[in-house]
Amino acid sequence: MGKGPGLYTDIGKKARDLLYKDYQSDHKFTITTYSSTGVAITSSATKKGDLVLADVNTQLKNKNITTDIKVDTNSNLFTTITVDEPAPGLKTILSFKVPDQRSGKLEVQYLHDYAGISSSIGLTANPIVNFSGVVGTNVVGLGTDVSFDTKTGCFTKCNTGLSFCNADLIASLTVNDKGDTLNASYYHTVSPLTNTAVGGEISHSFSTNENTITVGTQHSLDPLTLVKARVNNFGKASALLQHQWRPRSLFTISGEVDTKAIDKSAKFGLALALKP
Repeated sequence: MGKGPGLYTDIGKKARDLLYKDYQSDHKFTITTYSSTGVAITSSATKKGDLVLADVNTQLKNKNITTDIKVDTNSNLFTTITVDEPAPGLKTILSFKVPDQRSGKLEVQYLHDYAGISSSIGLTANPIVNFSGVVGTNVVGLGTDVSFDTKTGCFTKCNTGLSFCNADLIASLTVNDKGDTLNASYYHTVSPLTNTAVGGEISHSFSTNENTITVGTQHSLDPLTLVKARVNNFGKASALLQHQWRPRSLFTISGEVDTKAIDKSAKFGLALALKP
């Protein structure tokens, strides 16, 4: 466990990663190369049905400054400049997209032993201002995440969250969508030696009175091979196999079936990530 409570986005992250990370029904290929000057170039292509999306990301690190420039198939240019630790515990992030003139955003993050704060503001005449903060320790934390639109004078987001962590259990409770959605999740480490864990998430919508329950597990067959599985109360069952066939290079295959409609074809996804 880390020293402080972390950022608001860390609340429930372990359970979310267990239940949703790396599951996909698309075909994705990613390759990263490094130049002699330390520039990392990552090219990726994703096939979604008959549609193929591609992008190229160039990352340059100079001391504590990281610059990411990404170009996609729609000729959009995404730029992110991250300054890490200009002061102890502080991180600043500047991002913008060309040609979208309203996309500019400045974010400041601050991590302390008893607090984690993130605040961002859009670089426009009438910006959206976001603030999230968590207070507590590495055992228990209480946080909030709000966004305010200065143009309309309305809050566009208002979430609160509570997290609890000990050596092998992480639990969280969040209220999202301005109080309409209640979400509870847990992550339990069964065996650190084999990376075996179980987790679950329950989401309740007050407006529709609908519950969504998802449970999942993961287990390492060997130090290089991970298997994961999950199922929800709507009968959707998924499984994933991920193999690291060389350092930092991963092959992932995943599938999903609707157990309430077996006659429907299953969904399969493939991902190949190559790093030298």
